[in-house]
Amino acid sequence: MKKNKTTIYSVANKAQVSLATVSRVLNYPEKVKEETRKRVLEVIEELDYRPNAIARGLASRKSTFIGIIVPDFSRGSVAEAINGICKLANSYGYQIMVFPAEGENRVAKDVWSDVIASQVDGVLYLNDLLIEEDLDHIKKMNIPVVIASNVVDDSEIASVNVDYYDAAYTITKLLIDRGRKDILFATTARIYSMNNEKERGYLAAIEEAGLNPRILKTSGKPKLNKPVINEYLDNNKIDAVVAVRDSIAVSVMNIAIDRGYEVPNKLEVYGFQNTRAALLSRPQLSTIDSPTYEIGKVAMEMLTVMMEDDNVKEMKVLVPYGIVERGTTKTK
Repeated sequence: MKKNKTTIYSVANKAQVSLATVSRVLNYPEKVKEETRKRVLEVIEELDYRPNAIARGLASRKSTFIGIIVPDFSRGSVAEAINGICKLANSYGYQIMVFPAEGENRVAKDVWSDVIASQVDGVLYLNDLLIEEDLDHIKKMNIPVVIASNVVDDSEIASVNVDYYDAAYTITKLLIDRGRKDILFATTARIYSMNNEKERGYLAAIEEAGLNPRILKTSGKPKLNKPVINEYLDNNKIDAVVAVRDSIAVSVMNIAIDRGYEVPNKLEVYGFQNTRAALLSRPQLSTIDSPTYEIGKVAMEMLTVMMEDDNVKEMKVLVPYGIVERGTTKTK
């Protein structure tokens, strides 16, 4: 019997849409325009694309093990991405092996050795910290690797994320259009490529409007952030906040409220990722919806294709983001 070689890339190319759009049609059809959805479904039927076909081909040769390199398990965004990965992996019959990246030097020194020793068939890299040594390891691996939720300029390395630059630019511009002039950008002291992109987007909107940039670098840990945020507010006036994570946005907002700021009338706040922290805050946090669950699923689909066929045309996939307006911003 002839093996079906149709992949998600075949469908995307034939329908003239992105990999992310095909994935949305399969998983979240209600989020895709009717005309686009109809075209993609027609191509799927025409090409006889079956998402599980690749997995069955792999399974016929051997048990397939996927390695996932992750940061702190306590982060809501990490849990969402793993859920997306595991749902697809389970339907394919894959086995998952998780490798925690603990500490700044953990990934380069230890994790890649563990991954190689485990003899996994493919790797999904979800860790926020991505240094040159990691990229060197990825290039030397003789198995496919896909980076999720991280920005990689190298055209030879596969990645799935959102357009962090555009997202940060868009929400900063929204604040400026609503009359905010003293907009704080709360980021991390540790350098992450995705946060660099968010900062670039913020700065582009600020400079375009002729405003002064206000940047606060935090540790990312609420207990350590409190004195840093208080010190900043002692010496600076702000009327809006754009934070690289929901947890950082909530930390800044809570301290500002304790100091007498009225949210959202006197202080508007946006976070990033749309995690559980955004819903638990009071008022509930407005945020960029970076769909980590979908990113995980698309990354898993991409890795599956790479394990079957080295000839992958679309190495950089952008998943659409959304803006969720809640109680910390004035939309009227």
